[in-house]
Amino acid sequence: MAWMLISTALVVFMVPGLALFYGGMVRSRNVLNMLSMNTYCLGIVPLLWVVFTYSLGNNGSGTGLGSVIGNLDLVGLKGLTGDAESLIGVAFLMTFAAITPALISGAVADRMKFSAWAVFVPVWSILVYTPVTYWVYTGWHHTKLDPAAIDFAGGTAIHINAGIASLAVVLVLGKRAGWPQTAMPPHNLVYVMLGAGTLWFGWFGFNAGSAFAANGQAVQALLNTFVAASAGMIAWLTVERLRDGHATTLGAASGIVAGLVAITPAAGYVGGLSPIIFGFVASVCCYFAIQLKTKYGYDDSLDVVGIHMVGGIVGGILLGFFADARIGGTDGLFFGDGGLVVSQAIAIGSVLVFSFVVTFAIAKVLDATMGLRVSSDDERIGLDLTQHAEAAYVD
Repeated sequence: MAWMLISTALVVFMVPGLALFYGGMVRSRNVLNMLSMNTYCLGIVPLLWVVFTYSLGNNGSGTGLGSVIGNLDLVGLKGLTGDAESLIGVAFLMTFAAITPALISGAVADRMKFSAWAVFVPVWSILVYTPVTYWVYTGWHHTKLDPAAIDFAGGTAIHINAGIASLAVVLVLGKRAGWPQTAMPPHNLVYVMLGAGTLWFGWFGFNAGSAFAANGQAVQALLNTFVAASAGMIAWLTVERLRDGHATTLGAASGIVAGLVAITPAAGYVGGLSPIIFGFVASVCCYFAIQLKTKYGYDDSLDVVGIHMVGGIVGGILLGFFADARIGGTDGLFFGDGGLVVSQAIAIGSVLVFSFVVTFAIAKVLDATMGLRVSSDDERIGLDLTQHAEAAYVD
């Protein structure tokens, strides 16, 4: 119980860490908007969670209609008063629900109306996050669709889900004015590194807390998380140095996050030197993936697609090879069960298709009704002043 209380607080701390990480990467006239988009998720999502989305996303039989969505038996946390063990689970999982839509904010940076974001987050949380988290952890394990796929701390339910959703939204939202011809470098790399460090710190609760106990699996998850992030950083810096002749601060931060994303689905299921492989492979893949946005013309402002979606996919597939039942879960290909690779691919593919289609539809409806994007004048002036009537930096 003590460890779960700490883990819950650590994951909450990741949201302001993410806000700093993203906030440093945007232009100075949009930093408060980015902080606000992230912080808003800590407001609206927990309210929905305790009212009804926890019940829909985590309470059900997993059979019949219960393979698709949970029930409403725990609406308003009915029947849980005084049940500390259940309530800490509600609180811990609530932090995951809050940070998932916050990840999407990095893709739509610099151009999305805050009013549209305020509607998008709760709608997306209900229609996309809630069923996906239910499928990954309850629903499809009781069906013929995919009974064997595993995801320790949210690689599929959170990172792949938010990553592909980001792609859907930016395709509707369109490119920032001047992108990609105009350079849009981070305005404060100190914020970026502070944010990356905060995320790394909080991620120990994110992954090790997903053991739901202070036990050996939690220790393994914590160690894997540390090592994968380290490997991700070194891999990114190495590729940068070989390709561009220099290693950057932004690259170090990006590599850390790529490694953390990749190890998330596997943190409590692999051991030995596996997390080094996860960190290195994911970081290299993410480095090259972020180059694709210029080639294909989708403006993923802060590389959510390239890092969270791609890193999550890499981690989920590698888990199919490296999973070790002696640690937890089931065995992967290298330990005798090649079927896990197929199961992981099915699970990942299912979430990619569902999340993209539903998110695209949500974005289209919001764009047609209230409009997703700020005016060109507002974009030029900056979202801090036009959306919040504030300025981050005052002479």
